Amino acid sequence: MYENGKGVPQDYKEAITWYRKAAEQGDADGQLFLGMMYLEGKGVPRNLVLAYMLFNLAAVEGDDVAVDLRNFTEKQMTPAQIEKAQGLSRQWKVGTPFPTSSK
Repeated sequence: MYENGKGVPQDYKEAITWYRKAAEQGDADGQLFLGMMYLEGKGVPRNLVLAYMLFNLAAVEGDDVAVDLRNFTEKQMTPAQIEKAQGLSRQWKVGTPFPTSSK
């Protein structure tokens, strides 16, 4: 809604707030959409590591689009970035905040 400005003024930061709330509760759609914001740098600095992490989490839940986006993102990453993203994916637990930076 906020990302596209449907019924409300477009506001990427507000969209991120809601996507993050859903994603942190384990919602695959929230993880997918938050990952897309990081991939595209909408409302947040572009961050391939966090995008990959989020796509990976959504992919584990069976989201086929997330699988495709994870593979697309991986092609733009260094081996060290991929390793970092996979580590973040393994460490994350439902209900805990996502990192806002991959440093």
